Amino acid sequence: MAHVARAHGGFQQGYSEGHAATLEGVFTRNGLVHEQAGANVALPSPLPKDPARPPAGPPWKGSEVGEPAVLVQAVVAVAERMYGSAEDVPDAVGWLLDEEFAFGEPYGSTGEFLGDLADSAAHQGTCTDTTVEAVPFLMELVCDDNIAPGSRLVLLGDLLRLAASGPAAAVSLADRITALGGAWEETAAEYLTRWAIGSELPRLLSRWEDESDAVRFALAALTALCGTRDRRALSGLAALPAPAGSPRADAVSLVAALLSNDREGLVPALDRLASWSPRVAEKAASPNVTEPR
Repeated sequence: MAHVARAHGGFQQGYSEGHAATLEGVFTRNGLVHEQAGANVALPSPLPKDPARPPAGPPWKGSEVGEPAVLVQAVVAVAERMYGSAEDVPDAVGWLLDEEFAFGEPYGSTGEFLGDLADSAAHQGTCTDTTVEAVPFLMELVCDDNIAPGSRLVLLGDLLRLAASGPAAAVSLADRITALGGAWEETAAEYLTRWAIGSELPRLLSRWEDESDAVRFALAALTALCGTRDRRALSGLAALPAPAGSPRADAVSLVAALLSNDREGLVPALDRLASWSPRVAEKAASPNVTEPR
């Protein structure tokens, strides 16, 4: 589908990037993609199967998320320590200090609470001014030893997704923006969120020796994404349990190439990821990908 769309100067609309009618209304090229001659392509029969995913690496150790009541108590304690009853509490934190929250129904699972926490900082993963203001609080939670290791890892994953929101949008929307004759520009909130996370990274990296392997991997990925140069993170990747031929090894290779600014190393790392991840393979096929990839 993506190949046919690109052949006509268009794009593949996938998932929920926007209303098709709205996009078609501003499509200024001669005719819409689906109206072009040759746009109707017979589906192959049988449909091709996704490539087999390589065997996973060994399970991460120390990934317990803790009981929901204990986690809520620890998170509220951090909020009170940082903000107390101040009037300038960030919107993403205020609900934790609300009296109604304290007497609300207990959470049934830790994941449910972590989901609400992430959504309060960035609704559906969208960076806003609220997200930027919430970064110091999220960083404080990651550094708090009263937060279970697995929950701290989840929070690091949230920070990773937030820091990647701008670059990820550039990749995801590249075909569409090119087809519509536009130019992509990162939002101020996306940029400021990544900058705020990067400015707090030295504090997290100072704890490197005390962290679990899973947290170290997340920290290394976050370091690469924020453009921070840290030899400790780069050398520490080699010590992670990532057997050759596993998805984890491919991801570690990609992070290592980014950390060392090794553009030649990016190509084989992305090729290995694309060999078992159709989503990566489809994005890598875009004409918007510069050479070398």
